[in-house]
Amino acid sequence: MTAHKLSDAFIHLGLGATAEPQPPFDGMGWYAGYGARHGNDGPEGRLVSQHTFTEGWDSWEMHPRGAEVVICTHGAMVLTQEYPDGSRAQIALSAGEYAINPPGVWHIADVEESATGIFITAGEGTEHRPR
Repeated sequence: MTAHKLSDAFIHLGLGATAEPQPPFDGMGWYAGYGARHGNDGPEGRLVSQHTFTEGWDSWEMHPRGAEVVICTHGAMVLTQEYPDGSRAQIALSAGEYAINPPGVWHIADVEESATGIFITAGEGTEHRPR
């Protein structure tokens, strides 16, 4: 077995407790290919990814068919969650802490300096909207 760097080669957790390394991440268009490769797993499939941010996200996202776990592994970030009734909550995360974005809840992250997070996402049907 070969070691992989999570920030470059994400993992798909699929039906039957499978785990498959993914092709190298090369930008937002990568997600369309991921959906084509694993769409048959439906809402039970999960994408495990790692991203490092030096500034806040430029768009909101929402996962309608499942929860997302966000684990801060380095630095600090503030997640803002917007619920269907319009209310918002902020969750400050530092290294070693996690939060859960419930299904159907819009979320965005802000970073003052730098933060790295691992994301375990039920990505089917993910939507984005401008900040």
